[in-house]
Amino acid sequence: MPLDPAPLLFWLKKFAAQLALPPLAPLLLILLGLLLLGRMRRTGLALAWGGLLAAFLLSAPFSVAWMLRDLEQVAPLTVREARTAQAIVILGGGKRTHAPEYGLETGGETVNRLTLERLRLGARLARETGLPVLVTGGLAGDGWAEAELMRNALERDFGIRPRWVESASQDTRQNAAFAAIHLHAAGVRRIVLVTHAVHVPRAQAEFEAQGLEVLPAPTGWFSGPPEPGEWPDLLPTANSAYAGWIAAHEWLGRMAYRLTR
Repeated sequence: MPLDPAPLLFWLKKFAAQLALPPLAPLLLILLGLLLLGRMRRTGLALAWGGLLAAFLLSAPFSVAWMLRDLEQVAPLTVREARTAQAIVILGGGKRTHAPEYGLETGGETVNRLTLERLRLGARLARETGLPVLVTGGLAGDGWAEAELMRNALERDFGIRPRWVESASQDTRQNAAFAAIHLHAAGVRRIVLVTHAVHVPRAQAEFEAQGLEVLPAPTGWFSGPPEPGEWPDLLPTANSAYAGWIAAHEWLGRMAYRLTR
């Protein structure tokens, strides 16, 4: 029986991303620098201080806001604009594997915070426009695929039944490719695409590459306009560290997609 390389490549990509993203990437720089102090002191110091600086910049509000500035530029979508589309596509953003409060119906799993934010906007747009909904998100590891958990949340929590459930995709590029199969078969050419504002540029490009006209519907901004006359926040916080990881992940994803297109 031939070995399917797809799962191996998926996990290799995930592992490589972990090495390149905070908090591991700055920590590895610091560790390498400390290990080199005995033999290559200047190089070791430069790496260790570089790792500390990277850790600070990737978690300080002012620098994270700068990283997000060119990613979160799309304006919110109005209902009037959404009504010109033929379908709503909601992208999965991950799941929670330990959610015992939701019982055995989904094996104690549910959508995570990112996916829930997207579902909320998608459900509102679906209710106000009457457009059919496609949810997309595959299975990474054991348990339920994201799209199945999204369907469960839409139906039980928002009263919306999706028309299409695409549960085989593993990343944004596959979200677009596999969703497009369902949409083209149904004669859909113009879609509302619901995802986080930071993810819109990459996701929109992938769906447009599949021959679809995209109306982006961003949600969940991680940055906001500064208060007039207020000094920028300099000290790292938990929220800005999370936003820094999101921003770094998106920039890394954009570079990877450009190299592999």
